[in-house]
Amino acid sequence: MSKLMGTVGSKLCAVGGHQLGTLRPCPFSPFLLFTLLFEKFCAICQNDVKRGQGQAIFTAECSHSFHFNCIAKNVEHGNFCCPICRAKWDKVNVPFQAPNNSEDPQRNNLGRIHPHPEPLSFSDDEPLQSTSPTQSSGTQSVTIKIHTEFPAISASESSPKFPVLVSIGAPSLEDPNGHGTPIDLVAVLDVSGSMGETKLSLVKSAVKFVIQNLGPSDRLSIISFSTTARRVFPLRRMSDDGRESAILAVESLRADGRTNIAEGLKKGTRVLEERRHRNPVASIMLLSDGIDSCFLRGSQLMDQLPASVRSSKTEDGIPVHTFGFGKDHDPTTLNAISDASCGTFSFIEFFEMIQDSFAMCIGGLLSVVTQELRLTLKSATRGVKIVEIPSGRYFSKISDKGKQGVVNVRNMYAEEEKQFLVYLSVPKSSKSNTKTSLLEVSCVYKDLAANKLIQVQGERVEILRPVVCSPEDRVVSLEVDRQRNRILVAEAIAEAQRMAEMRNLEGAQATLAQQRSALLTSPAAQAGDSLITVLEAQLTEVIHRMATMESYTQTGRAYTLSEMSSHSLQRAAGTGDTITWSLTTSEGGNSATTTGVFETPNMTRMLKLSQNIGTNPAA
Repeated sequence: MSKLMGTVGSKLCAVGGHQLGTLRPCPFSPFLLFTLLFEKFCAICQNDVKRGQGQAIFTAECSHSFHFNCIAKNVEHGNFCCPICRAKWDKVNVPFQAPNNSEDPQRNNLGRIHPHPEPLSFSDDEPLQSTSPTQSSGTQSVTIKIHTEFPAISASESSPKFPVLVSIGAPSLEDPNGHGTPIDLVAVLDVSGSMGETKLSLVKSAVKFVIQNLGPSDRLSIISFSTTARRVFPLRRMSDDGRESAILAVESLRADGRTNIAEGLKKGTRVLEERRHRNPVASIMLLSDGIDSCFLRGSQLMDQLPASVRSSKTEDGIPVHTFGFGKDHDPTTLNAISDASCGTFSFIEFFEMIQDSFAMCIGGLLSVVTQELRLTLKSATRGVKIVEIPSGRYFSKISDKGKQGVVNVRNMYAEEEKQFLVYLSVPKSSKSNTKTSLLEVSCVYKDLAANKLIQVQGERVEILRPVVCSPEDRVVSLEVDRQRNRILVAEAIAEAQRMAEMRNLEGAQATLAQQRSALLTSPAAQAGDSLITVLEAQLTEVIHRMATMESYTQTGRAYTLSEMSSHSLQRAAGTGDTITWSLTTSEGGNSATTTGVFETPNMTRMLKLSQNIGTNPAA
C-alpha cells in the first residue's frame, strides 16, 4: 500500500467526509482506484483493516471492508450505501451493533475466515414482485399435429415398424419484449487464473447483457468459482437498483486460482434450494474455460454434484445450461452436467461469441410458457402396438404390452416445437376399403399464465386400408422423412463420437460420410427442404473436425458433444461454428426452418439484439 500511496501522491480525494486534498492524474479508473486504495484501509477512519488488532471487521456484499463500529455509525443515520463504490446494500445484511468478540473466538474480526463472508443459509433472497405482470398466451394452448408416413396400407399387408410423427407446439407470447413467466436465474462463473483479463472482460460484458435483458420480476444471483466458490451477488430482482448492484458485483470479479467446478455448482444450487420465495421457472447457467483441477474428471466429479442437478427424469430438477469457453475446457464433464440435469451444452470456440450464446439461452428461458408437459399415446385398435419411441433425452416409457406410451417433455419455450416419431406394429386388416385407427394422442401440462393444468386431446390417427395401394398412397410424408433424417443424423454423430474416443477416426468419418450420402438422396432433400441443408452442414463440419486426433481433441469433441446435446433435447445450443448461424442471418431468421434446427423466435430476437449491441456499442 505504501508503494501505491507513493505512486499516486500522499494527498488523496475526500472520502467519508475526510478532506485529503487533490489527486494527480492516474491510469486507474475511479472505481478501481478506490478499490486498490481501501483494500487494506477502512474508508471511514483511514486506519488499517487488519486481523488481530482488537477491532471487529465488516465486509459488505460489495466486497469492501470497514471497521464494524465505523460502518455501524453510518447505518444508524440511515446510510445503506457503500462509502467507496456507492453500491446499495440489502438492509438485512448491514450491521446495527458491533458483535461481542468474546462470544465466538473463531469469528473475531468478522469473517476473516473467508475474505467475503456469506450467510450460513441463502434464504436471504429478495421477495418476489407483488404485482407481477401476467404475460398470458391468450386463448392459445399447446397444439398437437399428426402425420403418418403413408396415407394408406393395403388390407393384406402388415407393418412391423410403421412411423407416425407426433408434433406438439407451444403457444406464443403476447408480450412484444419476449418476457414470459418470471425466472430465478443463477450465473455460475469460472474466475480461475486461466480466464485472464481478456476472457473475463468478455464474460463480464455477456453477464451484463443478461442483467440488462432480465425483467423487474426476474431474479438473478451470481456465483464465482476458482479454487473455492463464493456468492458475489444474492438472489435479487432486476429492478433498476438490482441491475445497478448486479453490474457492480460483476465488475468486482478478478481472475485467480484453480478450477473447482463442483464447488461452484454446489453453491449455485444452494441459492435455488434455500430461497424463501420461488419464481415459477429456475435455472443455472454455468461457464468454464478449464478442466476441474480439484476433482478427478468423470464419475468422481459427478458424484460431488447435488441431487437436484442430477434428476433429469423428475419435474423438480434444476436444469443446468453449461458453456465451454475456448479450446482448453473439459467438454466431456460440462456435457455430462447438462445431460444429467436436462440442460444444454454450448461450445464457445471464439471468445467473442460468449454474449451471443448467453443471449440464445436467456431468449429461451425468459419465454417458458408450459411446465410438466406429458404426452400420452394409446393404441386405438386391438392388435396395434407401440414398439419404439426414440425421444432423445426426454424420458419415455412403453407399457401395457405396447398399448400405451408416455413422453415426459417437462417445459417448453414459446413457439417451441417438439417432434417424436412413434413406431407402431400394424397388423393386417380383415376388411378392405376401410380405415384402421392407430393412435389416440393427448397431452397434459401446466399453463404458467393461468397457473392450472390443461389437457389437450389430439385427433385420432387413422390410415386407409385399400385392396391395392395407389401411387398416391405410397408418397412419403415430407414431415415424417425430415424428422427421420434428423434422428439418423444425430445417431450418426453420436456413433462417430464414440469411434473418435476410441481413436478410430477412419471409421468415424466413414459413418458420417455414409449418412451424408443417404441424407442427400432422401425425399426431403429432393424436395429442397431447408432442414436438410442445415443437417448436411453439421455432418460436413463434424467430418472436418475429425480429420486428425489433434483437431478432434482441440475442438471436435466439444463441437460434436454440443450438437448431440442440442439434438437430444430438440433445443438450440451454441455450437462454436458460424455455419448454422450464417444460414440464420442470410435467410432472415423468420421461421423455424430458416433459423437452424431448433431456434425459437424469442431466441432469434435476443440473438439479433446481442449482435446489434456487439457491432454497435451505442445501440
